[in-house]
Amino acid sequence: MNWYIKVLKQYADFKGRARRTEYWMFVLFNIIFNIVTSVLDNVLGLASIDGNGPINLIYTLAILIPSLAVAVRRMHDVGKSGWFILIPIYNLVLAATNGDAGENKYGPDPKNPNSEIDEIGK
Repeated sequence: MNWYIKVLKQYADFKGRARRTEYWMFVLFNIIFNIVTSVLDNVLGLASIDGNGPINLIYTLAILIPSLAVAVRRMHDVGKSGWFILIPIYNLVLAATNGDAGENKYGPDPKNPNSEIDEIGK
């Protein structure tokens, strides 16, 4: 849950890098919350024939920008431009790939942000 909240705190931050854990935990909680809002819409009788309702729609719209931001930061972690999220299968491969060790052109390694300091001290 902390990873989900971290993404929400970085609401529209498209700079930097996001670890695999951060990205996939956000995806997991996003799926869970989508299911909950859909069930809530159905229980309250707000869902239309296609199963969508206003609660789910509001949640989906509210989470759209953070979803894009964390996906772009995930691409940055593997050393790719954020535009790679537009390539259907390849973006999933990149999202599952381990990030670049050490600093890349998008920022320090989120797994070990002090790695540059350690290398300088040696």
